[in-house]
Amino acid sequence: MYIVGDITWLQSIVLGVLQGLTEFLPVSSTAHMALASRLLYGEDAGAAYSAVVQLGPIVAIIWYFRHDLARYLQGIIKTGSPGKAIDTRDTDAKLGWFTLFGTIPLAIAGVLLEHKIDTTLRKPSVMGISLIVLAAIMLIAERIGKRNRELDQLTFQDSQAIGWAQVLALAPGASRSGVTITAGLFLGLTRESAARFSFLLSIPAITAAGVYKLFKVLKHGGLHGQGGVYIVSAVIAAIVAYVVINWFLKYMEKHDTVGFIVYRLVLGAVLLGLVASHRIDNSPAKAEIEKPKASTAVQMMPHNSITSTTIPATMAAPWKF
Repeated sequence: MYIVGDITWLQSIVLGVLQGLTEFLPVSSTAHMALASRLLYGEDAGAAYSAVVQLGPIVAIIWYFRHDLARYLQGIIKTGSPGKAIDTRDTDAKLGWFTLFGTIPLAIAGVLLEHKIDTTLRKPSVMGISLIVLAAIMLIAERIGKRNRELDQLTFQDSQAIGWAQVLALAPGASRSGVTITAGLFLGLTRESAARFSFLLSIPAITAAGVYKLFKVLKHGGLHGQGGVYIVSAVIAAIVAYVVINWFLKYMEKHDTVGFIVYRLVLGAVLLGLVASHRIDNSPAKAEIEKPKASTAVQMMPHNSITSTTIPATMAAPWKF
């Protein structure tokens, strides 16, 4: 288990802006945060930080879709069961139920694969490969997708297909929005409709994941006296994410995803290049957090071991101001 050295105010601002910029774009916020924290911080910023800063984008997207969510909730209550919603002409009820059921595959896979996703797969090399592979798939979707169906034409089968595709986003670097938008394009949705349903699916997905991770962090030692710094990151991420959501939905009405595809290819190549040249560490992340014995140390407690090694915080965090 790792506790990385204290995050400074400047680091929290930079990482908060980055989290807000990338959370809902098809470019993988995980890859960006991993690369930035390794280059600027010396190591993964830590599960405590990630859990708190993710709350910002969660608040942003719930606030942005607050009126839609209210209508969908009313539709769910009105129909009373998903079976009735499948055949109803009430679009709000359908989208409400479809969003809930589309989240189930991700929830199941996330629970079953949590440890592997948070450790073994959380490596820069895996993220680089995921960025490049999904970029290629996105390009195919752009080329063959008919884009002749609107969101109100979405079927239960469509929502399940996109929901199961969302499971692929558990691979670090894949991008949840990238995977779901691509699946929507393959199903013939317009770009704007695919992006909108992707955002709707993200609400229960990232909310449940964020709250769950925060609960685990608090259970395993809390925020180590850095709650204020973490909250600043979350607030900044929320503001930036809200702006990005508004911009991206309008962008997708008239533009394709080719710019994001090219960006993913470049970022993936950069990540793999940095790993190959040993500029960044390619070791997998550690899953759990414990409070350090002293504020100037990094405590390392491998599984099945009672020994520990301390490293000066200045070595773990070279980018401090």
